[in-house]
Amino acid sequence: MSAVLVAGDGLARCAWVGDDDEYRRYHDEEWGRPLRDGRALFEKVCLEGFQAGLSWITILRKRPAFREAFHGFDVDAVAAMGDEDVERLLGNAGIIRHRGKVTSAIKNARITQELGTDGLSELIWSFAPDAGPRPETLQQVPGTTPESVALSKALRARGYGFVGPTTMYALMQSAGLVDDHVVGCHRAA
Repeated sequence: MSAVLVAGDGLARCAWVGDDDEYRRYHDEEWGRPLRDGRALFEKVCLEGFQAGLSWITILRKRPAFREAFHGFDVDAVAAMGDEDVERLLGNAGIIRHRGKVTSAIKNARITQELGTDGLSELIWSFAPDAGPRPETLQQVPGTTPESVALSKALRARGYGFVGPTTMYALMQSAGLVDDHVVGCHRAA
């Protein structure tokens, strides 16, 4: 499989994007751009957790419903959710209806409240690795790194859930802690 794919608009992109319009938009406008806003990082932690075991495009397509269901990922509003909210969310076909992931998002909000959203951002960014060589193939893009393993352990030690090393590497990619745009991609720096 080629590392890049040229779309109908003539732009070469990382081949994982395929021909999906939402994936193209996400790749071009979000993926790999440094994100330090604590509320936005909290949202990414939650959505990456919901993605575990599923495809990211599923989460992207459901993201508007997630934002509505989880009060725009306002940490205080999510932290205030209780058992009735969990039951309501489990009946919401617009999101991923997994009890463990729903309750984890609420618990993660409560922990983030204690840290503060700036604290969450500082914690996540403290694990940003030094820039390495740009991958030339998709096979050179790792699933985990020592930094994603360490971030996962640090978050788990604070009580966060659904923050495994692979999930945290995906977070690092999406939030721009690492830049895995492959050689030849129009977004490659």
